[in-house]
Amino acid sequence: MSVKRIKKDDTVIVIAGKDNGKTGKVLAVDYTKNKALVEGINMKKKTVAKSQAYPEGAIVDLPSPIDMSNLMPYDPEAKKGVRISRVREDGKSVRVAKGTGYRFDK
Repeated sequence: MSVKRIKKDDTVIVIAGKDNGKTGKVLAVDYTKNKALVEGINMKKKTVAKSQAYPEGAIVDLPSPIDMSNLMPYDPEAKKGVRISRVREDGKSVRVAKGTGYRFDK
């Protein structure tokens, strides 16, 4: 089982692959496949048939899942990807950046 260091609505930075160095917001996470869907990252072109939304048909850019091993949580204070640790506060587990102490769970 993978450690759930990245969750939906987190901001992440890509550390490997063609989009290396880009940041984006996590739209969805699939923990069973260890993949995440990130806004603006790993974009693929898809042809769309004629419909009411696309009367002429179209070619649209859609994000495709990226492996979570290629992502790191992004710390806005340090302006870089950071490793995280878990700290117990008021009976809850909170994700905290190791270098700066930035709290990811508000």
